[in-house]
Amino acid sequence: MKISVIYDSKSGNTKQAAEWIIEGMSSVQDVDARAFSIKDADEAFVNESKGIVIGSPSYCTQMTPDMHAWLLASAAHLELAGKLGGAFATAQYTHGGGELVIQSILINELDYGMLCYSGGSGCGEPYIHMGPVGVNSNVEAHNSLEYYKDYFVIYGRRFAEKAVEIFD
Repeated sequence: MKISVIYDSKSGNTKQAAEWIIEGMSSVQDVDARAFSIKDADEAFVNESKGIVIGSPSYCTQMTPDMHAWLLASAAHLELAGKLGGAFATAQYTHGGGELVIQSILINELDYGMLCYSGGSGCGEPYIHMGPVGVNSNVEAHNSLEYYKDYFVIYGRRFAEKAVEIFD
């Protein structure tokens, strides 16, 4: 089963988070998961994917303008309806609005007719309700994106397991 992770990344942090999600997804048998920047998304692979996770850095507590433009333009040409959708974010600050970024991505996915995934508390600890958020050390010296790696990997595994459960 194919699953796509599509992201916008400005400093490399969101790309790293996408790679960790792929790591988790790839641990699920028969899953072919690939990550793509919005600049080089493989349209054929995305259209064949049963699940799509979209990620963006927080930009003034919103997804980046480039991600928003991609969702409005490029994503409209993709076959998104009926697919399992998910979201993740990275932020410069602990309270930088990552959860708002995830919420806005999920709303866009719902607009395209996607089924939105949330492991919520149903998967047990760690609780990842709407999607993982990682905070990097670019601004907060006491923080590090690496601290959040397990959340991204676990989310990827859980997302892939749910996609297999629904579509296999």
